[in-house]
Amino acid sequence: MSDGFDRAPEQTRPLRAPPSSQDNSPRQNSESTMAKPQVVAAPVLMSKLSVNAPEFYPSSYSSNYTESYEDGCEDYPTLSEYVQDFLNHLTEQPGSFETEIEQFAETLNGWVTTDDALQELVELIYQQATSIPNFSYMGARLCNYLSHHLTISPQSGNFRQLLLQRCRTEYEVKDQAAKGDEVTRKRFHAFVLFLGELYLNLEIKGTNGQVTRADILQVGLRELLNALFSNPMDDNLICAVKLLKLTGSVLEDAWKEKGKTDMEEVIQRIENVVLDANCSRDVKQMLLKLVELRSSNWGRVHATSTYREATPENDPNYFMNEPTFYTSDGVPFTAADPDYQEKYQELLEREDFFPDYEENGTDLSGGGDPYLDDIDDEMDPEIEEAYEKFCLESERKRKQ
Repeated sequence: MSDGFDRAPEQTRPLRAPPSSQDNSPRQNSESTMAKPQVVAAPVLMSKLSVNAPEFYPSSYSSNYTESYEDGCEDYPTLSEYVQDFLNHLTEQPGSFETEIEQFAETLNGWVTTDDALQELVELIYQQATSIPNFSYMGARLCNYLSHHLTISPQSGNFRQLLLQRCRTEYEVKDQAAKGDEVTRKRFHAFVLFLGELYLNLEIKGTNGQVTRADILQVGLRELLNALFSNPMDDNLICAVKLLKLTGSVLEDAWKEKGKTDMEEVIQRIENVVLDANCSRDVKQMLLKLVELRSSNWGRVHATSTYREATPENDPNYFMNEPTFYTSDGVPFTAADPDYQEKYQELLEREDFFPDYEENGTDLSGGGDPYLDDIDDEMDPEIEEAYEKFCLESERKRKQ
């Protein structure tokens, strides 16, 4: 670069005209005085941009998956890499689930042909759903779709059966996990919330076409709640609150259909924890808010509720749109004031002081007033036209 800057002044140096026989000395002196300043040409930088350059993707965008996905799974050496890339893609772009899940399932049907491959697929999805907090819902949806669209059904069990077996492995150590160290409890909480999402999203189709939820998951969630409340540490209680906010309404409806009072027992357990456990004040507030949420039917509003006419007793906004009046002292009052009737009657009596005038001041008595008689009754045409328009508009609004 230094060489380029050294040569630039030589290339742009102005050339002097050769001496002439004619007497041009004054002109030359003038030209030398008015000579333009030398211009240094900037070096030309070569751009590295090219029309043939590959497409740009943000650093968080899974471009490798997108490029390979267009060609199917041919660019992936193993099933694990293909599935893991798709799971990462869904984690970053959950909105692509609807458009890409069908092709993903078709690819798996051509690749997952053995028991080991199916077991590996289940483990990959389980690990993603329990290690990435925001993937538990998407993982449950993915499991539901694959349970209905994967064609392989080996003797060891189909996709849904293997998935439930994997969850059972974690479920069987629930008591140890709930009282384990912080890392163990964190992994256990992720499993609990994933199982809650599975209960809501995993559909089981009966022989008659009816769709039901997995009852085994309902029983499992009840026992997981017991394990959490039996070890009332803050993080265990927070996990229980999250689980009940997620599944509480559905669990209570299912228990009521079977004539069970499990939710009443859960609420009683929560109240005992609030009274006896040494949890933090914030966690106790969360538990009380959960009890309040359940008392309001989990926030659900039934459209068939009986309509009641608004009255001052049942509607705090009953007087919101009432007009405001003013006493003779300029004090405002509305229909909500206790002495409204008395003040309003006083207002009516004050208006009776002017019986011969309408609201706009027009004299109805017929009697002449020396002062008013001197005023010209005729209005300016423009004002009269505007006044007529105002009267017509007022009348129209009154009739609406």
